Amino acid sequence: MYRKRFNGMNCSIARALDEVGEWWTLLIVRECTQGSSRFDEFQSGLGIARNILATRLERLIELDILERFPIAERANTFGYRLTSKGADLYPVLVSLMQWGDKWLATNGKPPIELVEHASGRPVEVVEVRTTSGQPLMYQDVRFAAGPGATKTTRAVIENRNDRVLGDQTEEA
Repeated sequence: MYRKRFNGMNCSIARALDEVGEWWTLLIVRECTQGSSRFDEFQSGLGIARNILATRLERLIELDILERFPIAERANTFGYRLTSKGADLYPVLVSLMQWGDKWLATNGKPPIELVEHASGRPVEVVEVRTTSGQPLMYQDVRFAAGPGATKTTRAVIENRNDRVLGDQTEEA
């Protein structure tokens, strides 16, 4: 089945989904954050078919989300680990987990709690905040044209701000 590509859209969300929007991708990244590095660990932990896993791992390497490295104790065997680009997905995973814990946990009981290793205190909820730390929802945020904005993007921004914020003030 052909999947629509979003890499031509002038939207960072669409382009990100083009790379990590297939569900196995984020689950493989999750497995990396839980210490998995070998093919057989991913396969058994996820219950994913070997051919699908092999394809996804190769794609994640192409995208520079994972890198392959030799496993010293096993000749001709390679492991997989997150690159900096892949590790930057960690807040995305935590945010998805926290959303799932809030809205989908069986009987309201999350299966895992995240705590800071050094202090043992729970991690904070991932939020969009002001520079002074106040939480913001989408209705509190104005879109402004970035350096990569096109004419079409500027129209989308103006329309969005008008519809969500109720005014037509343009950012310079």
